[in-house]
Amino acid sequence: MDWKNLPTGGNIEDRRGGGGLPGGGLAVGGGIGGLILTLIAMFFGVDLGGLTGGNTAPTSTQSQTQGFPAPQTQVPQQQRDEAYDFVDRIVASTDQTWSRIFQQSGREYTRPTLVLFNQYVQSGCGQASAATGPFYCPLDSKMYLDTSFFATMDRRLGGGGDFAYSYVIAHEVGHHVQNELGIADQVERRQRAARSEAEANSYGVRLELQADCFAGVWGNSVKGAQLANLSREDIQAAINTAAAIGDDNLQRQSQGYVVPDSFTHGSSQQRVNWFLRGFESGNPNQCDTFSQEYNQL
Repeated sequence: MDWKNLPTGGNIEDRRGGGGLPGGGLAVGGGIGGLILTLIAMFFGVDLGGLTGGNTAPTSTQSQTQGFPAPQTQVPQQQRDEAYDFVDRIVASTDQTWSRIFQQSGREYTRPTLVLFNQYVQSGCGQASAATGPFYCPLDSKMYLDTSFFATMDRRLGGGGDFAYSYVIAHEVGHHVQNELGIADQVERRQRAARSEAEANSYGVRLELQADCFAGVWGNSVKGAQLANLSREDIQAAINTAAAIGDDNLQRQSQGYVVPDSFTHGSSQQRVNWFLRGFESGNPNQCDTFSQEYNQL
């Protein structure tokens, strides 16, 4: 993938370099179930602070804000490393794609901001650590990414590659699109009214699969513009990643068995199918995961 051919100009906020919270600060995961939480938290578009202690009252250590570097929204060109340049171009490319799609339907797209951080970050949804993985916070319309997650992808999530990394970002952008369209709010209301945990989880699965499909729509746009020169290997790497992060695969790795009613993001096959539906059609109207029977997703 020739990502350097993509446009620049994404909203990037660079908070790297702060070295984390003093004295160790907030801990994510650990203890019984920590591995499961870490595996499932990685990648999935939700700030899990409420599950990891991030929304609890801050300790004296957690309240020391010097652990978080000041935002740098205008980073001089000479200070931009390759990671910054990469996410800048991917985000700018998603901005172009979704601005065009929204304009075609008579709407205006509000461009999100991607926050780069290392180790720990303060979001509008609470504190989080790198172990949470990339996530989107609807309260501040920002995506959060510690780029060390890309190395985790290489080691543990089916391999990496530039298009697979881009898929991660485009998935989070997909959550922003859902927020813009009011879909996220509707899902939250349905989850609150759900009669069981399994029913509430099913709405989360629909939301995540739609974000996968929206990521595919962006991939189709990039391929159609012939700017990034996507290869079969690039596309296969994204498919491998989608398969690796299916709930069934993650549960099998972490606990040795699969509990479908506890799925929150979809099976490996579902994630691959919905990504490909968006990628092959390029049409967000093909990403309606809410009108189908749940067992047909």
